[in-house]
Amino acid sequence: MKIAIIGTGYVGLVSGACLAETGVTVACADVDEQKIALLNRGEIPIYEPGLKEIVARNRESGRLFFTLSTREAMQKVDAVFIAVGTPPDEDGSADLRHVLAAAAEIGECMDHYLVVVTKSTVPVGTNHRVKAVIADALERRRARIPFDVASNPEFLKEGDAVNDFLAPDRVVIGVESDKAREVMERLYHAFSLNNAPILFMDILSAEMTKYTANAMLATRISFMNDIANLCEAVGADVEMVKRGVGSDSRVGNKFLNAGCGYGGSCFPKDVRALVKTGDDFHRELELLKAVDRINERQKHVLFRKISRHFNDLAGKRFAIWGLSFKPGTDDTREAPSLVLIESLLRAGATVRVYDPVAMPGARQRLGDAVEYATGMYDALRDADALVIVTEWTEFKVPKFTFIEQALKHKIIFDGRNIYDPAQMKRFGFAYHCVGRSNDDA
Repeated sequence: MKIAIIGTGYVGLVSGACLAETGVTVACADVDEQKIALLNRGEIPIYEPGLKEIVARNRESGRLFFTLSTREAMQKVDAVFIAVGTPPDEDGSADLRHVLAAAAEIGECMDHYLVVVTKSTVPVGTNHRVKAVIADALERRRARIPFDVASNPEFLKEGDAVNDFLAPDRVVIGVESDKAREVMERLYHAFSLNNAPILFMDILSAEMTKYTANAMLATRISFMNDIANLCEAVGADVEMVKRGVGSDSRVGNKFLNAGCGYGGSCFPKDVRALVKTGDDFHRELELLKAVDRINERQKHVLFRKISRHFNDLAGKRFAIWGLSFKPGTDDTREAPSLVLIESLLRAGATVRVYDPVAMPGARQRLGDAVEYATGMYDALRDADALVIVTEWTEFKVPKFTFIEQALKHKIIFDGRNIYDPAQMKRFGFAYHCVGRSNDDA
């Protein structure tokens, strides 16, 4: 079986490489000459554990190809996937220009029946628009070529995307015909052999499933952050509360970590897009509006704690551990670290940052406004305090004697609750975390 994937960003590259891993021949097309050249040299434009090895293995086996030509990629394929970006528009809706441009190009290039599969995260009803764009392109060519559209949303966690794709909780596929279903069943045959749930449904429901899943996870995070702030006010410990609540089988313990807010390319964008869809259909999603509002407020929780402790931040120096929005990725989009750094700089402080993998990308965003450390302990030199924003594993069991020697003051602000407050007290640190003290944020 052979497929084409338009777009070699995060979703397109992971999907293409992992489907090739199951034996499918995959041709990936992109308009970015630099990215295609990079991939054809065996280099990976994003950081994702395990991805480089899978790409290399399948390129060598002749199952994975990269090209600048969509027409070339679509030769003799059974399906073509649209996996281009859908960045947020000014009103919070998803920008579908790239998706619809890809659909038009497919209509211009196709010469036989195929299934056009939307892998990009798109609002409900987008596949109907994709179908109309392809039909218009075919009509302009006066070409009577049958095709079907399908929705196959991704559910990938950055930092664990390869495992998520190859061992999924479920595969959601929205189809409109038996023929399209048959093609998608063949494509995901290896997954059904491994007993992965393949959930076929109508296209609109598949589109809605993606947004609903991300909105639900974002809601859990914002809910626990709200509870954490209340815990500080009443003197409770949010970590104990999390254990007590998470042990309930009806709730579960995932996505209940309190902290300084979520970020990334999915949760913020998808929550706002779903809110916009609700507004478009005159169904106000009040809960999700609150979820987004709580998260934006929570991104300032560390700055509030720092400001309250030091009062005047002018001339103060802070070490920041962690720039990516979560461990396991170099993605700094919507990252709480950027909100904190901007606030500290505006208050007259200086900042020295360290992240295991996100430094190059962060440098493009921050430029020379901050200093870049060569290691986690190098970031501490002459700093008035350490601020932890991303819970990378290497930060969890540090050498506290090194921290004590490097800092001007024994002060740690922990936005991810990775240390034990009692232990920090024994070590003599002033330790400020989230939801674990009678310290109103």
